[in-house]
Amino acid sequence: MRVLARQQWTPELAEEIVRAGMVIFVDCAANLAPGLIRLSPVEPSAELPRLLTHHLGAADLLALGRDYYDSLPLKAMLLTVGAGSLELHEGFSDQVNAVLPDASSLLETTVLDWLSHPEVA
Repeated sequence: MRVLARQQWTPELAEEIVRAGMVIFVDCAANLAPGLIRLSPVEPSAELPRLLTHHLGAADLLALGRDYYDSLPLKAMLLTVGAGSLELHEGFSDQVNAVLPDASSLLETTVLDWLSHPEVA
């Protein structure tokens, strides 16, 4: 298992992603209710992003891996926590802090389940 923590997802991560059997992207989103947790499968974008900037989504990174390295992980998931606000400040909101144990547990369960049954991708 390897954990890569990044403030932004950059094109350089595509090489790391294609080497993995499973990838779980963890992100926050302002378009989800604060504290809402969502785990969903991710498929590569149909096309590469027009501009390879320092602001890519999980599907964009998978598309880069597919198109530049001719490879994809067996399984890709996105764990998203609703942030409510993405304004700069120290720490998380009370709603996000309250669900971090649940998000962590879901992440752990997902990884352990895949490690137990990697053939079910």
